[in-house]
Amino acid sequence: MAAELSAGTSFQMWAVFVLILGALVFYLFERAAMELTSLGIICVLLIFFHFFPVAGADGAAALPPARILQGFANPALITVLALLVMGQGMIRTGVLDRGAGLILGLGGGNAGLIASMLVALLVTIAVSAFLNNIPVVVIFIPIMEALAHRYGRSVSKLMIPLSYAAVLGGMTTLIGSSTNLLVNSALIERKIAPFSFFDFTIPGLVMAAVGLGYVVFIAPRLLPDRAGLADSLTEGDGKHFVAQITVSADSGLVGKGAPGGHFASLPEKTLRLVQRGEQAILPPFEDYVVRPGDVLVVAATRKALAKFLADDPGLLYPNLEEGRSFASDTAPGGRWQEGGQTLAEVMVAPASAMKGQTLPQIGFRYKTHCIVLGIQRRSRMIRQRLTDIRLEPGDVLLVQGQPDDVAALRRHRDVVLLEWSAEDLPALDHAKRATVIFLSVVALAATGAVPIVVAALTGAAALVAVGVLNVRQAFQAVDPKIVTTIASALALGVALQETGGARYLAHGLVTAFQGASPATILSLFFLLVAGLSNIISTKTAAVLFTPIAVDLAIELGVEPHVFAVAVIFAANCSFASPLGYQTNLLVMGPGHYKFTDFARAGLPLIVLLWAAFSLFAPWYYGI
Repeated sequence: MAAELSAGTSFQMWAVFVLILGALVFYLFERAAMELTSLGIICVLLIFFHFFPVAGADGAAALPPARILQGFANPALITVLALLVMGQGMIRTGVLDRGAGLILGLGGGNAGLIASMLVALLVTIAVSAFLNNIPVVVIFIPIMEALAHRYGRSVSKLMIPLSYAAVLGGMTTLIGSSTNLLVNSALIERKIAPFSFFDFTIPGLVMAAVGLGYVVFIAPRLLPDRAGLADSLTEGDGKHFVAQITVSADSGLVGKGAPGGHFASLPEKTLRLVQRGEQAILPPFEDYVVRPGDVLVVAATRKALAKFLADDPGLLYPNLEEGRSFASDTAPGGRWQEGGQTLAEVMVAPASAMKGQTLPQIGFRYKTHCIVLGIQRRSRMIRQRLTDIRLEPGDVLLVQGQPDDVAALRRHRDVVLLEWSAEDLPALDHAKRATVIFLSVVALAATGAVPIVVAALTGAAALVAVGVLNVRQAFQAVDPKIVTTIASALALGVALQETGGARYLAHGLVTAFQGASPATILSLFFLLVAGLSNIISTKTAAVLFTPIAVDLAIELGVEPHVFAVAVIFAANCSFASPLGYQTNLLVMGPGHYKFTDFARAGLPLIVLLWAAFSLFAPWYYGI
C-alpha cells in the first residue's frame, strides 16, 4: 500500500497525521478555546495545501480552499443546526416541559424509584431518537431531580443515567445524533449510498435495550452518593415570594378546600391569607372553601410560580391599578401580544422613591410595562395582599414583561435588575403549531419524501415564520462550538481521504489482524473507535474514522455500511469521560460529579455495548 503512494503524497499524508494528533492534544488539554482550535486547524490546512498541493486524478489540486471549507456548508452540519433550532422551539413553547412533567404521574405515587426511573429514561430514549440530545437532557434534569427528592435519593445516582439514556436514544435513528448525520455525510462524500431514516434502528434498539438495563439497575450502584450538604446548598434558590391569586368564576380552584389545613389544590405553595371582600381569613384553613372573587395570598419559590403561570397565566396577575383587568392588556393587538415574555427579579434600591408605597400607588405596571408577580422579603413572614404591601429597600420583586421592557429596568433608578435572573417564559400559545411543525419534519424525513436537510431546515424556518421563535432566539440556539468543530473535523476527514491516509490506516489494520475474520476485525474496530471517542469529541471520531471504515470494509470485501454502523455506535459510546459528549458536561453540575465518576460508570457500559454489538452485528449483517 505504501508503495502505491507517491513521495509527495506520502509527505502530505504524514503531515495530516501530525496535524490530527496536534489537534487532539489541543482539544483534550484545552490549550485554547475549542472554536479557536477548530478555526486554527482549518487555517493550517488551507496554508499547507496551498504550498504543498495534492494532485487529483485529473492533475488538478485535490484539496483547493473550496474543498477544505465546504464543511461549513455540509448538509449534515446544516441539519444539526436546524435540529438545534427546532429543539429550542420545543423548549420555548413548553411542549417538552409539559410532556416531561407527566412522567412523575406515570410513575405513580406508590411506584418505586426503579419504576419511575425506568419510565423517565424510556421517554428520554424515545424523544432523543428524534430530537438533539442536548435540549432533551436540559428538560429532563429537573424531572430526575424531582424523582430523587420524591424517593429520598441523591441526584448523583440519577444524572449520569439520564445522559447515557439520551445518548442511547440517539443511536436509533438517523437524526437522533449529529454523529449519525456526520457519518452519513461522509458516506455521501465517498459516493456511497447514504443511510435511510431507520436503516440501523433494529441494532440501535438492541444496543439501547442493553444499555437501558445497565443504567437503571447497575449504574446507580456504581455512582457515588453525594447527598447532604451539596444538595441542600443547590436545591432551588431557597427564596419564597409572596404572590396573589385572584379566583375567577371559572377557576378550577372554586369549591376546593383545605382539610387539615393543607391546600392540596395549590401544590408547592403555602397559603398564608385569604381576602374575601373586607374579611381576612387566616390559618388554619380547615373549614375554608374557595369561592369566586377570593384573593389567595401564597408563598412559593420562583420555580413553582413559573410553573403555575404556565398552567393558568391569568391567575397570578392582580388588578393593580384603577380596575384595569389582565384581559384588557392581553387582548388581540395589546402590548402583551407583541412578543415573548421574560421572567426576572429586581431589588428595591436603598434610596428608592418606592419606599413605603404600594404597587398601585407607584403605578409600577404603567411606568415599566412589567407586571409584579411576587414579592420576597427576607426579614419576616408577610400576611398581606400583594397590592397592600408597602415596599422596603432590599425587597425582591418577581416581574414579568417583554424582553426589551425587562432590559429597560437596568436604567430604572428605583430598582436594581438582577441580571442573572432573567429567563424567557414558554410561549404556550404557540405549542400546537410547534408540535405540528416538528411532527411534520419527522414524518417527511422518515418517509424520505424530502432529504433530511430540506425537512429540518424548512422546519426551523417555519418556527421563525409562525412566531414560535424570533430570529435572535433562533441564532442563539446555534452553538459556535458545534459549527467550528464539525467544519474542522470534516476538513481533516477530507484531507485524510485525499492524501491516502484513510487507505493507509485501513490497510495497516488489516495487516495487523491478518487471518482474523471480518467479524473479529469489526469488533476490534468498534472497540478502537469507542475508546478514542472518550478522548476526542464524538463528532471528530465519526468524521475521521468513517473514511477508514469504508476502506477497511473494501479491503475485507464487506459491505461498507456495516463498518459505518460500527462507527456510529462506537463514536456514540463516549460514556467514560465528560469530554466526549456535551450531555455529560450538562449533568456534571446537577449531579456533583468528578471526572472519575464517568469512568467508573461508563467503562463497564462501553464493554457491555461492545459485547452486544460484537455478538449481534455479525449475525444481523451476515458476516
